[in-house]
Amino acid sequence: MYTFDSRIRFSEVDSEEKLTMSSLLKYFQDCSTFQSEDIGLGVDYLREHHRVWVLSSWQIVVEKYPRLCDRVKVGTLPYDFKGFLGSRNFAMLTEDGQYLAKANSLWSLLDTQTGRPVMPDDLTRERYVLEEKLPMDYAPRKIVIPEGGVQEEPVVVKRHHLDTNHHVNNGQYVNMASEYLPAGFDVRQMRAEYKMQAFLDDVLYPYVAAEKDKYVISLTDQAGKPYVVVEFLRREEI
Repeated sequence: MYTFDSRIRFSEVDSEEKLTMSSLLKYFQDCSTFQSEDIGLGVDYLREHHRVWVLSSWQIVVEKYPRLCDRVKVGTLPYDFKGFLGSRNFAMLTEDGQYLAKANSLWSLLDTQTGRPVMPDDLTRERYVLEEKLPMDYAPRKIVIPEGGVQEEPVVVKRHHLDTNHHVNNGQYVNMASEYLPAGFDVRQMRAEYKMQAFLDDVLYPYVAAEKDKYVISLTDQAGKPYVVVEFLRREEI
């Protein structure tokens, strides 16, 4: 597993001094970026070869949120290539190796000139050394959207929502969706299913469906077609 060491910063915690889900996701995203850069398959390589890895789904399960100034180890490993799809695990651990959180993710490799899926080349398969996937309770990729939800005020995509690929970063969607959780909702599991990309000045229409220990937020276009569906489970649900 590729890893880097870090320390929980003040800018990454909530009012209770615990790491936020949004910050945890950023750690995982940074970890895969660091690995890609270190093996020579980073942003510049992808841009030169007109390729981009687009996230299809997240599943993040939290055992315990680290607190302000805790020292942590963040890791990632690729474990499968299937056609144009790549599967990758993530983990955050304590200094002594105890798991704080685990994650599963599915990525699609696209040609930026055609917008179509493409197979990873030989160099990509060679340098992303596959490992055995982490033991965890793997949830389905598809998220069911409950009926009877509430339509919230639209959100306009701004520049700060975009990443180096010029579309809304996957973590920004989760951050938007988390705004509809009630105070004190302790997220044990987050799943996100990404369906299409949003760009600068696009308008997202949030649909929020709430149950006792579960919130499902769908961010859609004006016609109701989802950009992303995000599910949050309260700690008692797992």
